[in-house]
Amino acid sequence: MSLFQIDAGKEWRGGQRQSFLLAKELKKKGYPLYFVVQPQSPLYERAQKAGLSVIPIKMRSEVDILAVTRLAAAMKKKKCRLVHFHDAHSVSVGSPASSLAGVPIKIISRRVDFPLKDNFLSRQKYIKNIDCIIAVSKGVRKVLIEGGVPPKSIKVIPDGIDYSPFEEANSSDYLRQELSFKKEDFLVGIVAHLADHKGHKYLIRAARILKEKAPKIKFIIVGEGPLKMELTRQVSESHVGDIVFFLGFRDDIPRILCSLDLFVLSSYLEGLGSSLLDAMACRLPIVATKAGGIPEVVVHRETGLLVPTRNSRALATAILTLYEDRELARQLGDNGFEHVHGNFSAEAMAGKIIDQYDKLARKKGIKLNEY
Repeated sequence: MSLFQIDAGKEWRGGQRQSFLLAKELKKKGYPLYFVVQPQSPLYERAQKAGLSVIPIKMRSEVDILAVTRLAAAMKKKKCRLVHFHDAHSVSVGSPASSLAGVPIKIISRRVDFPLKDNFLSRQKYIKNIDCIIAVSKGVRKVLIEGGVPPKSIKVIPDGIDYSPFEEANSSDYLRQELSFKKEDFLVGIVAHLADHKGHKYLIRAARILKEKAPKIKFIIVGEGPLKMELTRQVSESHVGDIVFFLGFRDDIPRILCSLDLFVLSSYLEGLGSSLLDAMACRLPIVATKAGGIPEVVVHRETGLLVPTRNSRALATAILTLYEDRELARQLGDNGFEHVHGNFSAEAMAGKIIDQYDKLARKKGIKLNEY
């Protein structure tokens, strides 16, 4: 018998990192695991390097008959007894495949607080024949219930973090040397997909407000996405090109974070915000919005400052507050470090999910950790 983890992500983002951490913990605990991922994707490369049992299947679209057929065949051959879908695309491909293969336990992770699409088919894939939906925050749970998902089928399990990369990256001069910043420059960073719901445009407007008040504040934007050209144009038109810097996709996030003085997340929709956990692991003070599950991570005036969504002036005010009050910033960073270490380890996340697996398996008389 075996467990299947399916992640159809083509990029390396927060969701892929969480499925990867879970797969590694399952392997460590001796579960017979197969990890289904997009061929040649960053997740595929990392999973291969980690020695996970990988099944590369190209999942082109949500209606991909070839992918469904190949996945169903693999599930039958490997005697799959539990499948965990890690994104909406994998649900669309994996749900019919698992039905064809007769997989008895089906689990979905929901990581975003977008409302469910207002159509019957979309809602059914989160309700029909699904044993459990793992929501990364209470905010996501609320949206699922509003979308018609029965509350009893939802389990809230927050993201986890592997602390070791952040413990190894301890140089505060990394970015300053790369971009020739001065010692007195105050570096504010965001690591997020360049998509509308991440609210970069409000952060750029905040940069415009702060340029005259505190010209030593510099903004570092890390990530790629569909809004890259639009945001670049906004920076140019706002005349903040001398204080806003786009770094694109980077695989040295721990070293970048350790170079910052402040981390910001400007989303107006957010499941949890796993980048916040990374920032806290680097003792960074946080400025973030009151969106989705963010208040479940950032406690206002304890681990960071929370501001309303879509409010550039509030973002600017909070950033300026921590720029001017370095002692408060230090306290928030220290508190955040303790908070993330006490509540958001990868081991704890995986342990809670495995407990849920075993609970569902016992109900159906199945043992999951036997080959």
